[in-house]
Amino acid sequence: MEIITTELEGLLIIKPQIFEDARGYFFESFNREKFLQAGIDAAFVQDNESKSTKDVVRGMHLQAPPFEQGKLVRVMRGAVLDVAVDIRKISPTFGKWAAIELSAKNKLMYWIPAGFAHGFRTLEDETVFFYKCTNVYNQGAEMGFRWNDPDINIDWGTSSPIISERDRRAPLFRDFVSPF
Repeated sequence: MEIITTELEGLLIIKPQIFEDARGYFFESFNREKFLQAGIDAAFVQDNESKSTKDVVRGMHLQAPPFEQGKLVRVMRGAVLDVAVDIRKISPTFGKWAAIELSAKNKLMYWIPAGFAHGFRTLEDETVFFYKCTNVYNQGAEMGFRWNDPDINIDWGTSSPIISERDRRAPLFRDFVSPF
């Protein structure tokens, strides 16, 4: 397992070692010791899975304290453009975003610690997205900002995204008050 740092402190790419043969493949998707060595001290308490058609955009979402969540995300079928925005007020990269393509083919994972907003765009039909969370979901702690916020300026790579009503109504980043 290789841990790759990004320009946003704490946001990590995890590249598992894949063992393939005529039968298929095997890889270790979580190993507590290896994660601890990489500085990820996460106790996962909830797993989530979603299936989406192509060009669905979900985001930018987070949970406010005391229900903040770290997320270990990956794609089990299909592909996504996965995006994280640093919302830690004292961070030198506050308001900056990073993106990576996660797919069933590349088997990369993304560690998104608390203090980041998260979203993704599906790149293929029938994409299955899976994530482990360090805290349980709480509807009252749900927060976020507009997926297409002009101040953040995320390049989603689509001119016709499929967006939920909740995400359409999300506040602009300038009106969003970060709890981190």
